[in-house]
Amino acid sequence: MVDKTSGAKVFLVEDDADLSEMLSAYFRVQGYQVFHAARGLQAVEQIRQNPPDIVVLDIRLPDIDGYAVAKQLRAARRTQNVPIIFLTEKREREDKLAGLELGAVDYITKPFDIQELRLRIRNAIRRANYSTLSNPVTGLAEGLLVKERLGKMLSDANWAVVLAGIRGLSRFRDRFGFVATDDVSRAVTLMISNAVQEFGGEEDFIGHADSGDFIIITNQERSKLIADRCLLRLQPSIQYFYPALDRHRLPELPESERLTVRVATLTSDGVDAEDVDSLLKVLEKHL
Repeated sequence: MVDKTSGAKVFLVEDDADLSEMLSAYFRVQGYQVFHAARGLQAVEQIRQNPPDIVVLDIRLPDIDGYAVAKQLRAARRTQNVPIIFLTEKREREDKLAGLELGAVDYITKPFDIQELRLRIRNAIRRANYSTLSNPVTGLAEGLLVKERLGKMLSDANWAVVLAGIRGLSRFRDRFGFVATDDVSRAVTLMISNAVQEFGGEEDFIGHADSGDFIIITNQERSKLIADRCLLRLQPSIQYFYPALDRHRLPELPESERLTVRVATLTSDGVDAEDVDSLLKVLEKHL
């Protein structure tokens, strides 16, 4: 029987080739997308680039241990809420407490029952899906709520989506910290919300795409006005996101090293999408 969470992305961090091959094959049969890394640092890099729905993480790895992997994932905004299940031979109480203190949602010791592991993964993904309905920084809808609105939108022949985002936030966060980056996100939220209030309708919707970018659901008539207003508000504001002492250096920096604005519009006339999944694939190409 295939889980209702089929299609979810499971990332296995396991250096035992036989075990990882067996788990990958099993969960693919269950309908999951499975990704794998045998080393901790490789896992951190891949997970940050493409956050999965859950990480199954062995503690004993050839380079850094699973605890170090978990710490690095929790330290990055994009991966701090990804559920982690520790899979390990360690059985001591202190080992379990160390994993739970790092925010692990579960802890399974080897040898294990693969059916039990499947159920624990399914339940963890379900809990995560229902607990992440709004972004903790901006307060805007994300995850399932956004997908539900996109599904309703597809029934309207005149739909349009405006995508708006700030590029370079990871580099900005590395230099100025989480607090300054969160302030940028809140300021962008306010400017986008004001643009929708000015030119949008009562039924228009603002949320977050899976990438974290802002997504505005509207109609074709209003979409260009909203997109133009977002660009007009955001572009001149970029310099003020930086501390005063750093603003004078911005013109000297290449685009890849500073914050930039990205706004794109997609409409039912230009997009062939029969369902939410196919629409999300199209959106990803424009983010």
